Amino acid sequence: MKVGILQADVLREELQPAFGHYPRMFESVLGPAARESGREATFQAYDVRFEEYPPNVDDCDAYIVTGSRHSVYDDFRWIHTLRDYVQTLHDARKKLVGICFGHQLIAHALGGEALPAEAGWAVGVHRMRVVARHGAMSPPLNAVSLLSSHKDQVAALPPGARLLGATDFCPQASFALDDHILTFQGHPEFNKPYAEALMRAREALIGDAFAPGIASLSEDTDEAVVARWIVNFIADGSTPPTR
Repeated sequence: MKVGILQADVLREELQPAFGHYPRMFESVLGPAARESGREATFQAYDVRFEEYPPNVDDCDAYIVTGSRHSVYDDFRWIHTLRDYVQTLHDARKKLVGICFGHQLIAHALGGEALPAEAGWAVGVHRMRVVARHGAMSPPLNAVSLLSSHKDQVAALPPGARLLGATDFCPQASFALDDHILTFQGHPEFNKPYAEALMRAREALIGDAFAPGIASLSEDTDEAVVARWIVNFIADGSTPPTR
């Protein structure tokens, strides 16, 4: 399967030597998940900030919208273009996965809403309760923990979407729409060293969330499980969520 990574940001310059770039992070977690399930995955990155897109939506089997330091409601041309492209993928019923900013942008583009969280920043490890099952969620878990870094969140799901997961901080942390869209607020592509480096670089910005975010890094995370869910979703034509 070929996965198109719609890259909506780059790492901070000072973190790039140690941690590379977002497409490589996704390859590092989704590639092994695909191989463990007996599949092979290839990846193609498109830097949507510079209007890079495949010539045809069918050039890839599925697409992932990455995280970003920007907000989905920022008035940048590339964000408007990306929102239009999400609508195009939705109309074509192409498999589409959204992570963090991508989760929020898909909701926003398809009739939902993303807004700043009243509680401010969510950083470190956050545990998401599974509130509805999706056919791709194998192995099945009642909750998963993922690294997070966001100050916005989905305030209203798009019409027809089904809530899949919630955290104490973020009530709408994962959703599915029909059988072709799956999103997560958390970051399965992050690892703890990167999450810590990013928090330390943003300490003044994230304020009171910094200390508990750093402390939470002692907790276990489930990025390998969520990566397997994403691979299952892309590869299997999984069914819409059911309770």
